[in-house]
Amino acid sequence: MDLSKILKPEAVKVVSSASSKKRLLHAIGEVAESAYDLNAARVVEALLERESLGPTGVGHGVALPHARLEGLDSVVGAFVLLEKPVDFNSVDRQPVDIAFALFAPEDAGVEHLKALALVSRTLRENAICAKLRANQDTQTLYSILTESQNVQAA
Repeated sequence: MDLSKILKPEAVKVVSSASSKKRLLHAIGEVAESAYDLNAARVVEALLERESLGPTGVGHGVALPHARLEGLDSVVGAFVLLEKPVDFNSVDRQPVDIAFALFAPEDAGVEHLKALALVSRTLRENAICAKLRANQDTQTLYSILTESQNVQAA
């Protein structure tokens, strides 16, 4: 599995004004709606439901919100880079400026976990996060995310 299979170029966005965790999740919902034709309100509801089980801020300014959604055939992702970090109740208490959301079919088992592991591994790389934070162009961000795996696999 590689990120280009779960992330469309249209599902990458730079957000200039998200003042809170909830606003960030709404921005993710909008990205998911425009890129994958998902219902934004349902996406936000599912993400908030998942967050109630425990925050998905994994540290170092990165959050990996995820949810299972009715009507999906495969795992899909949305990437949001924030110009200003927001509090996300992360494990290290650092604000978040990189969010990679994953949406899986309700019955997805191992595929959902594989995708989550892949995104987590990718965004654990300090060099990749530094490149992402240094760019505002969505095509460049998409390239950084999808090419990083080709380098890791080589």
